[in-house]
Amino acid sequence: MISYNPFWETIHQKDISTYQLIYEYGILPDTIQRLRSGKTITTKTLNTLCSVIGCQVSDILEFVPDDTSDNP
Repeated sequence: MISYNPFWETIHQKDISTYQLIYEYGILPDTIQRLRSGKTITTKTLNTLCSVIGCQVSDILEFVPDDTSDNP
């Protein structure tokens, strides 16, 4: 599954609030809510976030393998 935990850590380290992302950088509130809820975002949104925050994709999301015993 995809985790957005790195996003929250990154904006905290860079001292950027969600308020700033929305009102200073034009990130839609729905995008912030999608990140909070762990829902999907588009690569276009990912590109915008990386540009605005000044970071790499890995600073926004990470892949966390599902803990299922069905995988070989």
